[in-house]
Amino acid sequence: MLRVRCLRGGSRGAEAVHYIGSRLGRAFTGWVQRTYQSTHAAAAAPQTTCAVADDNNKAPEPVPEDCPVCSYNEWDPLEEVIVGRAENACVPPFSVEVKANTYEKYWSFYQKHGGQSFPKEHVNKAIAEIEEMCNILTMEGVVVKRPEPLDWSVKYKTPDFESTGMYAAMPRDILLVVGNEIIEAPMAWRARFFEYRAYRPIIKEYFLRGAKWTTAPKPTMANELYDQDYPIRTVEDRHKLAAQGKFVTTEYEPCFDAADFIRAGRDIFVQRSQVTNFMGIEWMRRHLAPEYRVHTISFRDPNPMHIDATFNIIGPGLVLSNPDRPCNEIELFKKAGWTVVHPPLPLIPDTHPLWMSSKWLSMNVLMLDEKRVMVDANETPIQKLFENLGISTIKVNIRHANSLGGGFHCWTCDVRRRGTLKSYFD
Repeated sequence: MLRVRCLRGGSRGAEAVHYIGSRLGRAFTGWVQRTYQSTHAAAAAPQTTCAVADDNNKAPEPVPEDCPVCSYNEWDPLEEVIVGRAENACVPPFSVEVKANTYEKYWSFYQKHGGQSFPKEHVNKAIAEIEEMCNILTMEGVVVKRPEPLDWSVKYKTPDFESTGMYAAMPRDILLVVGNEIIEAPMAWRARFFEYRAYRPIIKEYFLRGAKWTTAPKPTMANELYDQDYPIRTVEDRHKLAAQGKFVTTEYEPCFDAADFIRAGRDIFVQRSQVTNFMGIEWMRRHLAPEYRVHTISFRDPNPMHIDATFNIIGPGLVLSNPDRPCNEIELFKKAGWTVVHPPLPLIPDTHPLWMSSKWLSMNVLMLDEKRVMVDANETPIQKLFENLGISTIKVNIRHANSLGGGFHCWTCDVRRRGTLKSYFD
């Protein structure tokens, strides 16, 4: 296993200014194509720029032992986590980006209830489930933090759009921890523009205790960010558009959700999706270089949005890969010696509402360490899979919380895991 040390420094701001100034006059489609090729090729090409700690490299400053934020992957022993809130959750207005990310059978629901609360009884059950989840995490020795309960029904207006909010249920969508840095994602849904406000008290506390805090460039979310004529009517439309590499978000400005990135030490994998564009990926790639490598991978997925119910890395060289959405670059992982496991079909019934996600939340699990996983109490097939892998299952029921768009991985952001930075993909 190759151990590496984290190198920080350099004038990223000056580099960005130089790049933007030199590129503004060029055709934008060319930029997008080059960006895709460079990030896509990163997964295929052998990387030799690893900053190996040896006598020829100056050792970077170590992460302070008392720093509250430190996490390099998805499986080191979990010590502290942020868990989202379902309180005051509101249905987002039925805008073009929401339509592109939801299933046709729920469009009438959005049209009728956009800007209003999700069904109260359902939300109350979700709140109770997540409270129990927090209690179990605490009993397992994990420190739990929660975002502020805000009123998401308040209408707001920017110079470019107006909307109501949604919720602070899924910290994985908006926060990405890389080492001792916590990164706020810019997001891509207008209903999530101000979602960061619920997390600011926690992030400020971490910052005052020594963590790094970065906010990615906030998009204007003007009309130009979205293909207003995105031709989606049926699931078949989704398949055709995805195969052509067409998405509802354009390359007008950088945007990304943190949940489209998944970490494996020095290597971070990301997909271009309905909410993450190539400009957003490129921003992240430059921001994290040279100590981290960002690889763009893709899937045969008719509606890509968030990677962790499609490709969930659960251990060193061990990944759950959705059999319905095969990874186009999977051979690269096999050549690197990784074990690829296909989870069984989920059991969640068709009658259960999933307003923002698919049934594959069954694989959206949270690793407490390499040998313990938090998994849905109703999903016995995947429980057996983990047990066959020698991983103990901590069974929790969050069926009603699933309806709001996430499983255990989505509902959490692991702030601190006990481990060091290593390379698993050389």
